[in-house]
Amino acid sequence: MDFYINTGPMRVLVTGGSGLVGKAIEHVVLQEGGKLEGEEWIFLSTKDADLLDVGQTRAVFEKYRPTHVIHLAAKVGGLFLHMKENMHFLRDNLRINDNVLQTAHEMGVTKVLSCLSSCIFPDKTTYPIDETMIHNGQPHDSNFGYSYAKRMIDVQNRAYFQQFGRRYTAIIPTNVFGPYDNFNIENGHVLSALMNKTYKAKTEGTPVTVCGTGAPRRQFIYSLDLGRLIVWVLREYEEIAPIILSVNEEDEVSIKEAVEMIADALDFKGKIQFDTTLPDGQMKKTASNAKLRRYLPNFTFTPLQEAIKKTCDWFVANYDTART
Repeated sequence: MDFYINTGPMRVLVTGGSGLVGKAIEHVVLQEGGKLEGEEWIFLSTKDADLLDVGQTRAVFEKYRPTHVIHLAAKVGGLFLHMKENMHFLRDNLRINDNVLQTAHEMGVTKVLSCLSSCIFPDKTTYPIDETMIHNGQPHDSNFGYSYAKRMIDVQNRAYFQQFGRRYTAIIPTNVFGPYDNFNIENGHVLSALMNKTYKAKTEGTPVTVCGTGAPRRQFIYSLDLGRLIVWVLREYEEIAPIILSVNEEDEVSIKEAVEMIADALDFKGKIQFDTTLPDGQMKKTASNAKLRRYLPNFTFTPLQEAIKKTCDWFVANYDTART
């Protein structure tokens, strides 16, 4: 198979382009000057192609002929949905990822940047976790299907490089939140679900009930910060091995601290209670961003309280159209 080296302006195809991270990249590219002259950025949604279907995947690649791909599309859900449907999350994500990576390879895509998740890390491990530890043990039981499917992207990237010289890589963001997130209380990510829950409690004059003890600790990254870093990775990062995109270790907070910040941002004065009969999930998964800091020692993350306030303001302003 003859591979060409693309030397002209990039034509970037973003799968999952209408979601939380895709919208953040779109903002960075179109509103913050992230797009260079002559470049094309195409943001796909499920309306454009069902990436579970290899024929539709091939058709959308042939339509846009990308030189670069940012692969964000995935079957995702909250903790409780993952616990119920591990098989579905495993099969669907394996198929999506294989369709995207193999089609990119067959069509001569110069670089694919895939998005992994911090849930891929081993459950029983030492902290902080770094990029070399991904495969050193089983992921947490609650979402092992999704986690193993995401881990396989790293395996595929290494294999495409070893066998074909393909420069496909991956990022591992910690817990992402921001505008355009899924704010659904049942299956949204933790911060966004709590924002919706707190807003509802404020309007109804009821307490906020948080699932679990509030003790688990997480590193939360604002979606616009992640968008800026992804554009940098696409342009500058040359390794096949993945890179963790995260705030510093000392910026990790408990769910209890996070919900208090949300209450403050929404001016919620009611009671916050914790339902300790419900599971907490992983108590911590502290990630090291030392590799990122070697590349970008001066990158400034949006402070968590400020990012939560911006996201809450967006959610309230867009309540009628937000994913709830």
